[in-house]
Amino acid sequence: MPSDAITFGVTAFATLFSIVDPFAAAPIFLAMTPNDSDAARRRQARVAAGVCGGLLLVFALAGNRIFQFFGISASAFQVAGGILLLVIALDMLRGQASGTRRSPEEEREGTEKPDVSVTPLGIPLLAGPGAISTVTLLAGRATTMGHVYALAAAIALTSVLTWVLLANAGFLLKLLGQIGLKIVTRVMGLLLAGIGAQFILAGAKAFWTAA
Repeated sequence: MPSDAITFGVTAFATLFSIVDPFAAAPIFLAMTPNDSDAARRRQARVAAGVCGGLLLVFALAGNRIFQFFGISASAFQVAGGILLLVIALDMLRGQASGTRRSPEEEREGTEKPDVSVTPLGIPLLAGPGAISTVTLLAGRATTMGHVYALAAAIALTSVLTWVLLANAGFLLKLLGQIGLKIVTRVMGLLLAGIGAQFILAGAKAFWTAA
C-alpha cells in the first residue's frame, strides 16, 4: 500500500477511535447492564461493535451520495462536520458527556432494556452523529482506492478494539479507574479538537478556492 494511503489510514483510525471513544463508553455500558453476566456483556459488546462498524462502513460508501442528493457541497459539510467534532472535543476536554452521543432518556432506557447492544450502545453511543459525520468526511477525502481500503481497515480496527475494550469493561474500569478513563478521554478530546479544526480550515479553503 502506498505511503500516502498508510498515512491516510493512520489518520482515519486515530480520528474514528477518538470519536467512537470506547473508553468513555465502558463505564456507561457497565451502568446499563448492572445485572448481566460477563458472558452476556461480552455478547452485547460484540454485537454493538459490529453494528457500529457496519453503520460506519455504510456511510463511508454511501454518505457522499446522500449529501449530494440533498445538494450539500463537500466544503460545506467539512465545515459543519468540523464544528460538530469541535463541540464533542470540548465536551471531552471538560469531562462532560456529549449530548450528541446520548441523552438522559436513552441512558434510562438502556438500564431498563434486557439487551442494549443495538440501541443505545451501538447507536448512538458508539456510532453517533459525530462518528457518522467523521467517516463521511474521511470518505470524501479518499481520492484513491488505496485510501478507500485504508478507511475500511480503520473502521474494522476501530470496531475490533471497541469490542475488545467493551467486552473487558469491568477489568478496564478496575485497571484505569474513573480518573484514568477521564484522562484518556481528555487526551482523545485534544486530538479530536485539532482534527475538527483541520476539517474546518480545509472546508473553508476549498470554498474560497471554488468561489
